[in-house]
Amino acid sequence: MVDARDVSHGGLAGHPRGLTTLFFIEMWERFSYYGMRAFLFLYMVTPLAAGGMGLSDGDAASIYGTYTGSAWGAAIFGGLIADRLLGQYRSVLVGGCLITLGHFTLALPSVPFFYGGLAFIAIGTGLLKANASTLVGSLYEKGDPRRDAGFSIFYMGINSGALLGPVVAGYLAQRVSWHAGFAAAGFGMLIGLVQYALGKKRLQPALDRLAAQPKEKSGDVNVSGRLTVEEWKRIAAVTILFVFATLFWGAYEQAGSTLTLFADRYTRLDVFGFSFPSSWFQTVQPIFVILLAPVFAWLWIRLGSREPSSPAKFALGLFFMSLSFAVLIPAASHAQSAGGVRVSPWWLVVAYFLSELGELCLSPVGLSVVTKLAPARILGLMMGVWFLSNAFGNKLAGYAASFFSTTPLPTLFGTVAAITLATAIVMTVLLKPIRGLMGGVR
Repeated sequence: MVDARDVSHGGLAGHPRGLTTLFFIEMWERFSYYGMRAFLFLYMVTPLAAGGMGLSDGDAASIYGTYTGSAWGAAIFGGLIADRLLGQYRSVLVGGCLITLGHFTLALPSVPFFYGGLAFIAIGTGLLKANASTLVGSLYEKGDPRRDAGFSIFYMGINSGALLGPVVAGYLAQRVSWHAGFAAAGFGMLIGLVQYALGKKRLQPALDRLAAQPKEKSGDVNVSGRLTVEEWKRIAAVTILFVFATLFWGAYEQAGSTLTLFADRYTRLDVFGFSFPSSWFQTVQPIFVILLAPVFAWLWIRLGSREPSSPAKFALGLFFMSLSFAVLIPAASHAQSAGGVRVSPWWLVVAYFLSELGELCLSPVGLSVVTKLAPARILGLMMGVWFLSNAFGNKLAGYAASFFSTTPLPTLFGTVAAITLATAIVMTVLLKPIRGLMGGVR
């Protein structure tokens, strides 16, 4: 057994060394996921004669929303399987293998292989996502002030992969062949699996803590599985945050559907004379996260006792998300009234910048607060439940995309902006009650 003291420091920015291993497995998994997602919608709506599937916008939106929603929704089963059967480490390993298989299956040009590949990826993502985040939280002792900053660094890994994936896989898909893009995503996940297996020793302190958690509860009255009143209050807090996160993701995840179509059909695809495929717009968000995540990680620690509570950060995230879509209203109006003239790509860049301010206020904070609030013996399950917010949000995003060809874009974007702004206001009103349910956890 590896002594936890040997690996509790000395990693990225003074964090546990296991954070590096989890940083890279998540980076390569997101390389494969976002690399493929960058062109998936475009592949489905491209005519058969051009190598695509020839689907209508509405049909593609339904498939896209179901697939992305299933990939996140499967996390609840991934958490249960880890808690009851495989454990977190092996769940991540098996999930990565299924994701790799799924992408290579998509590389085969056949409709049955297309749906089969999406199913493999969805199941594998469910096993990997929730349990990788659980392992990150378990790298730290209770009360360790590095935890939130650690999740922000982990989030940099997510977005490093989300940046590289569209650049490589998106370019191959749109400039070489769609199926070359699918294969590139598979090779990325394969690289991540190799480094994860080699870095297992660095994760041993986290695995030891997870194994010891039920024993830590052995003196409690709820050894039989009953939850205390305090635990139920904290679960209620997670549930409320879950609802608001769902609406946030319903707007944010339109990057892969509604905004991808807006980029491909209404936005000028060149900057300073350099031409690029429309899938490369999917690199803008991760670029901003990579630049801003260290700033946010520093800011939360710097603020100390003045740091906003997790619910307050959620309200800020929703507000920035509202601004993101509000910015696009005049761009959409000009695009649809200018008779085929494409708008400047900087409209989308600004919108994505604002959406990333929102994401950094909400997503890594949400991951961290679940690891703090969830009862230890159902941590994997609760992390899976948390990822259901992404699942429902992705389905909402797919539903919104189905209106792209039938609703004026200023109306569509304005509706999203209004809903997220109203949600931010409600969240602000509920700050005090939610903090009460959290029982002192910030």
